[in-house]
Amino acid sequence: MSEYFAHKVVVVTGATSGIGRATVHALCRKGASVVAASRNDASLKTLQQELPNTAGKYLGVRTDVTDRAQVEQLMRAAVERFGTVDVVVCSAGVYLRRPIRELTFADYERVMAINFYGVLYCIHAVLPLMLKQRSGSIAVVSSIDGKKGLPPDGAYVASKFAINGVLDVLRQELRGTGVFVSTVLPARVDTPMIAHLKVPAVSPKIPSERVAKALLCAIRRKKAETVVPYWGPKTLVILSALSARVGDWLVRTFGLEGREEN
Repeated sequence: MSEYFAHKVVVVTGATSGIGRATVHALCRKGASVVAASRNDASLKTLQQELPNTAGKYLGVRTDVTDRAQVEQLMRAAVERFGTVDVVVCSAGVYLRRPIRELTFADYERVMAINFYGVLYCIHAVLPLMLKQRSGSIAVVSSIDGKKGLPPDGAYVASKFAINGVLDVLRQELRGTGVFVSTVLPARVDTPMIAHLKVPAVSPKIPSERVAKALLCAIRRKKAETVVPYWGPKTLVILSALSARVGDWLVRTFGLEGREEN
């Protein structure tokens, strides 16, 4: 895998925290040229200091993925610095835990702006380049919540179902173009985003590094979808597809929605 990424130029959004940060570290260890995107300049500088042997192979670009112009500038900055973009990893995201009856339309719009439109802006900004060079990979960190919704995550679940649907179509449309789409579907991940959430032992939080490893494997092997961890979440999705009531029962019985800690 190290040889595969050694000469790749990879843009990573949400690069300074959680899965994005773990992915940047993994890519730098493999010798990739990394363009790290985050809304926070200080965090980008801290991230660079954490990375060994990245002289000339790291670029931090302050980027708000909800701003289409900034995303387009991010891709231009990557091309100006490294000549091309081989891989885009969309890892920026936000989590909102609130019952649907309490959600405002502003809540929905904020979550969709980051988790849905933020990904679309990246795709549309880089796709013409990848199609022209007839090569490239787009990897999106989605969620297993985009296959089976867990309460009370209505807005978050909506954003993940939406982006999963777009990626499902895009993957098929790009067949034969040399451009590949990989959707990564983690269950609960031990990130600051859900640090306040206590989850059942049957569905423990997994390290960001595990997701990053699965993500890079999905890119290298051109895997359409990657569920991580596999068996528990995959079983839930399959049984829910066969019977929504069975899926709901499993969520209730095992307390898969988790609970907030004070």
